[in-house]
Amino acid sequence: METIKEKVRTFLDQYGILENPAPVLVAFSGGYDSMCLLDIIRKLTDNVVAIHLNHNWRGEESDKEELNCREFCEKNNIKFYSEKLSKDIKKTETAAREARYYFFERCAEKFKSNIILTAHNANDNAETLIYRISKGTGLKGLCGIAENREIFYRPLLNIKRDEIEDYCAQNNLNPNNDSSNENTKYKRNLIRKNIIPQMEKITPVAIDMINSLSKNAQIDYEIIEEYLKTLKKPYNTKNFSSYSTALQTHLIYKLFDINGLEIDKDKIKRAINFIEENKNSKSGKTLSVSEKFYLFVSEKEIKFIKKTERINFKLEITKEGEYKTPNGKLYIEKCDKQPDKFPEDAELKAYVNLSKYDNLTVRTRQDGDIIKPLGINGTQKLKKYLNEKKVPSHKKSDMIFLASGAEILWAPGLGISDNIKVVTFPTHMLKLVIEEK
Repeated sequence: METIKEKVRTFLDQYGILENPAPVLVAFSGGYDSMCLLDIIRKLTDNVVAIHLNHNWRGEESDKEELNCREFCEKNNIKFYSEKLSKDIKKTETAAREARYYFFERCAEKFKSNIILTAHNANDNAETLIYRISKGTGLKGLCGIAENREIFYRPLLNIKRDEIEDYCAQNNLNPNNDSSNENTKYKRNLIRKNIIPQMEKITPVAIDMINSLSKNAQIDYEIIEEYLKTLKKPYNTKNFSSYSTALQTHLIYKLFDINGLEIDKDKIKRAINFIEENKNSKSGKTLSVSEKFYLFVSEKEIKFIKKTERINFKLEITKEGEYKTPNGKLYIEKCDKQPDKFPEDAELKAYVNLSKYDNLTVRTRQDGDIIKPLGINGTQKLKKYLNEKKVPSHKKSDMIFLASGAEILWAPGLGISDNIKVVTFPTHMLKLVIEEK
């Protein structure tokens, strides 16, 4: 029978990790799993760094665990790096996970490495599947923990926890024993201590059977992915609306997964209903799906967009010249001759007559803004104007306008006010240059 060390070596060879000149970073909590993994890795390569995040949840106990990790590394000549979280971090599984992965990414940058090994094992994968099933996951969720995702690799994923504990005992390792692992208020602890033992009463090999389900789901998911490659522009709203409910559901699950969001059956259903209700929206509508993302739907497309705080920008125009804006630069230049050609409304350029205006600002929109569209008698609210121009809701807050008081004189890329149109000769040329972020 292949030993754990041999299984790990086979995994590393599969991904060419030992041949990679970058240092191998091992996420090292000091528990059974990560101590087993680090002990094996240090026997296979000298190019290893143990990275430890002290969550600072349990005060002195957390500090003792960090010290145990440091001493293990010093004893075995392993480079050790650690950071300690603020006590203000929320004490939740989600907050802890986000803090860990942010720490891992910083470490990858610090040590110039594209290899981070984590000690997730077969039991972890089974617990993850049970948790996801309880939340209403889809087929992708049933695939479980990926053995490789970007810079993260999981050599112990097919190894069960009792094998890992045996390895630690046989090699005289002294792992940390996190007391919070006994607290069943944390869902994964509840699954590990209460639910899986009940399942093992039905079948003693419950862990193996759950992981077998995971592997079968991966096979089926790969088949579906091959089919999806044949679809042209699946998130085009018209195309999406023509699909079956089953295919729509899978595509939305995929959007959630790509953006790293927890997959929840009710959220998926709400998203599909939202798409159906707003598929004919010209300017588009948004639905909050997490703290970081909106689902955007218009008559043209369906996509996730990041939430950003509304920009409040205002800058007085005192003379001709260059003005820095949040998204680029605005140029106002004198002009005393007729241009060869007037720009189209969609261009970020306009020839205008500003002779009637002294107090000008370049700014973002404000409540009460109005505009007199070119060729139109009377004014209308800026909000209505932007809707008629089919400007997506999430883009409105970032737009820059030339204004005088509450009157919008130029909406770059959309049009000018009738009040600054050129009758004989323009007084100024306006140009907005967008800078790529």
